[in-house]
Amino acid sequence: MPTRRRKREIERLEQEIEDLRRISLSGVDDEELARLRREVAELKRDFCAHMGAWQRTQLARHPQRPYMLDYARLLFEDFSELHGDRAFGDDPAMIAGLARFHGRPVAVIGQQKGRDTKQRLERNFGQAKPEGYRKALRVMQLAAKFGRPVFTLVDTPGAYPGIDAEERGQAEAIARNLREMARLPVPIIVTITGEGGSGGALAIAVGDRVNMMENAIYSVISPEGCASIMWRDAGKAELAARALKITAPDLLELGLIDEIVPEPEGGAHLDHQAAVQLLDPVLQRCLQELRELPVPKLLELRYEKFRRMGQFLQVGAV
Repeated sequence: MPTRRRKREIERLEQEIEDLRRISLSGVDDEELARLRREVAELKRDFCAHMGAWQRTQLARHPQRPYMLDYARLLFEDFSELHGDRAFGDDPAMIAGLARFHGRPVAVIGQQKGRDTKQRLERNFGQAKPEGYRKALRVMQLAAKFGRPVFTLVDTPGAYPGIDAEERGQAEAIARNLREMARLPVPIIVTITGEGGSGGALAIAVGDRVNMMENAIYSVISPEGCASIMWRDAGKAELAARALKITAPDLLELGLIDEIVPEPEGGAHLDHQAAVQLLDPVLQRCLQELRELPVPKLLELRYEKFRRMGQFLQVGAV
């Protein structure tokens, strides 16, 4: 069944269930209600199993997906946000602070999007400026000073490309983060929770473990940007999404991520608590594995991990 037809069928059945639920006190057969619910669940599983790259892109961008502050509230305890880069100012698109993870002191960093127009403008659509990346690095270095592991939650379309960001050294700030994260002497656990866009994502994604939510995406450029460059037509974004190999299964096969974290049925946007419950044991396991490594070995493995990415072929001179 084509994706659109499958989606329409799910919506029709869900409406039937809702209608029956409303009149259930009037003697509606509970078995019929249960049968419809099973049918919807089966259709949802089938729909998710056959989603293409563009459909997953739309889910990754869904405005009701859990964001950084949702994870800080549901996944960590005693989160205390830190502000400012001690050089220019604070960037509300980048959240950074200290917390506890199952009683253990940690640092937590991630981009924050907004759910409505006012929040999106305030958070700059999750696109950090140089002061955001410098704030993130400041908190990472603070974590390293006190031996706290670092958790990063990546969800951004990319670094902010505006003139003011370029004037304040956007490229330098991202490059510095890449260098410093490569040699930070504490475990770094990265999770791509929504969009992982270009250098804006990578600036907080150099880690010992890189996990990815089932419906997240991770790419050097957005599908729309790729389509505009390749075919001069942003309308071909769906074609570009397939070509870019931006989904979690593609990236796991290519060796660019370490693990896919399953999402609740239908996507993380439908049940934040369930999404957190699926992510929590993965982070616990990663942290336990990394804490057992001495710092020199940790840094050596991190370096080797990123050096292995990509394939290089040597050809003879013409």
